[in-house]
Amino acid sequence: MALADNTGCAKPSEDFPFPEIIELNVGGQVYITRHPTLVSVPGSLLWEMFTQKNVRSLARDSKGRFFVDRDGFLFRYILDYMRDQQLVLPDHFPERSRLQREAEYFMLPELVKMLAPKLSKQNSLGDDPCQSDPEELSPNADTTRNLTSASAVLPSAVAGGPGGAVTAGMGAASTDVRRAGFITIGYRGSYTLGRDSQTDAKFRRVARIMVCGKTSLAKEVFGDTLNESRDPDRPPERYTSRYYLKFTFLEQAFDKLADAGFHMVACNSTGTCAFAHDQTDDRIWTSYTEYVFYRE
Repeated sequence: MALADNTGCAKPSEDFPFPEIIELNVGGQVYITRHPTLVSVPGSLLWEMFTQKNVRSLARDSKGRFFVDRDGFLFRYILDYMRDQQLVLPDHFPERSRLQREAEYFMLPELVKMLAPKLSKQNSLGDDPCQSDPEELSPNADTTRNLTSASAVLPSAVAGGPGGAVTAGMGAASTDVRRAGFITIGYRGSYTLGRDSQTDAKFRRVARIMVCGKTSLAKEVFGDTLNESRDPDRPPERYTSRYYLKFTFLEQAFDKLADAGFHMVACNSTGTCAFAHDQTDDRIWTSYTEYVFYRE
C-alpha cells in the first residue's frame, strides 16, 4: 500500500525501530518532529509509545501518521516542552487548566507543577487561575444588559431627584461600553446547477461560519457560541480571522449581531465551477461569501 512509503511510517530497521523524523496526527493537527524529541522525558507517555512499544502496534491515520486522540492545538505546548523542558506561554493565555490536564495525560509531572496556579511565576498567578485574564475585567454584552435593566427599574417619576441622577449615570455607562468596530462573517458554500439554467439550484448546507474581527467584540457578540480553538491565545484587543461559530445558521448569526447593535454595511461573494459530473450535465459550483457588519 502507498501508506507504507509515508514519512510517519517508514520501514523501521532492526537497530532503530522508529524513523528519525516522525509525523504525528494529534486530534487532526499534524506535527513533524524528531524521534529524540519525543523520548526526551523518560517515563512520559510519548517516551513509552516510542521506546517501549512496537512501531506496528501504534494507531495510524489514513495517511500513515501516528495518531494521538488529544487536543491538537494544545499539543504544540507539550511538544515545545519536550524540546527543552521549558514552559513559555503567550500573554493572556486562557487555556492554562486545560493544558495542565494535557500534561497530566502525557505524564509530564514537571510540566504539571509549572502549570499549577500557586506555583506558576510566569503569569504571576495566585490562587485564582483566571486572575491574569483581562477579559474578566472588560465590559461585555451581559454588563450592558444589566446596566440597562437596572436603569429601567428606577421609576421615571423621580427623574429629577437622586434616583433620576442614578438612572442617567447608568444609562451613560451602558452607552460607553458599546465599543465601535467591524465584524466580518463568511462561509464557503456549494451548489449543483443542471444544464437548464432555469431549474432551481440545489444548495448544500453551510458547513462552517467564519468570524473575523477584534477578539473582544467577537466574544461580546457571540459568547459561548464562538469556537476559539483555532486561535485560543489571541489577546482581547487584537484581531483574528480564525474563529468560527458552533452553529451553521446565517440568520442566527445575523440576529446576534443585530441584537448587539451592529448593522450590515457591505457584502461580497465569489464563485467558481469546481467540477462536472461525468454522466450528467450537472456542475458543482463553490462560492465564498462575506458579510461586513459595523457598530458605531
